[in-house]
Amino acid sequence: MIETQTNLIEIKDLKKTFSISTGLFARSLTLTALENINFSVKKGETLGIVGESGCGKSTLGRCILQLLSPDEGQVLWLGQDLTKLPAEEMRKRRADLQIIFQDPLASLNPRMTVGEIIEDPLRTLKPELKKEERRARVVKIMEAVGLLPEMINRYPHEFSGGQAQRIGIARALITEPKLIVCDEPVSALDVSIQAQILNLLAELKDEFGLTLIFISHNLSVVRHVSDRILVLYLGRIVELATGDEIYDQPKHPYTRALLTAVPIPDPKLARQRNIDALKGEIPSPINPPSGCTFRTRCRFAKEQCAQQRPPLETLEGGRLVACLRWREIEDVGQVAATA
Repeated sequence: MIETQTNLIEIKDLKKTFSISTGLFARSLTLTALENINFSVKKGETLGIVGESGCGKSTLGRCILQLLSPDEGQVLWLGQDLTKLPAEEMRKRRADLQIIFQDPLASLNPRMTVGEIIEDPLRTLKPELKKEERRARVVKIMEAVGLLPEMINRYPHEFSGGQAQRIGIARALITEPKLIVCDEPVSALDVSIQAQILNLLAELKDEFGLTLIFISHNLSVVRHVSDRILVLYLGRIVELATGDEIYDQPKHPYTRALLTAVPIPDPKLARQRNIDALKGEIPSPINPPSGCTFRTRCRFAKEQCAQQRPPLETLEGGRLVACLRWREIEDVGQVAATA
């Protein structure tokens, strides 16, 4: 449930490129990771970001947190542009902006105890706290994420993947942030453990009044935690809508294809839905297709799609879609991912 209509963060005309070297004497090539990204996240909301590997999801998350500097555009935090802040001013904002990483064990320092790992952000971002105050906060947050306080002096290798991710969540929560970017936080975990971590994040969001950006390639995971879902393809937004709209009435062919990949437990229902399976590999962002970048994999593509880049169109209710032919294909069956 979204608590308020206040925009906590706004992304305007964001662009991020990388220079790729092809050899010692060869010229560098430009890889466009993100282009013309515009959206906002409201206070108390969970925004899911989905797309295949290489679509720019993690790059977008890191640009929002200013772990990467965008080439163009604005990242407005309560109206203040984070891209223009000096390093020291940005450092003061770090307590409000945290991240949970994909690989729980790889994100933890093996030479530090669990207590030291969770306490470390406090030493950096809350230097006014005394040692006893920091330790008390660590114990409290460990209990909140389901870790026993007596584990405080253990090392990361002594924990399972699910427990290690709880440590990562505790580390992100310890500074009492307003926004947490969850960068595929359950993709490295077993399915049963995934459900536990998703439920934990939902409980913590309500308990601490968090705003979440949840990044995943799995639409079935995103649906359970997100108020709205943003679909990225090759660094561009192709659709943005509520979770129910995305699942019940997907408008972009790429969204339809992603939904087709979501398994249905009932084989009869699985056979009844239309198949919009993706064909081929995602094109290179160094040399993307002309016009609509999805056209090379889209069964609805026409000549017009190769000549014109689809604008991001705003529909009723604030829904966004970037497809020249969405009105024509809207009635070509539904691809509901659940019974």
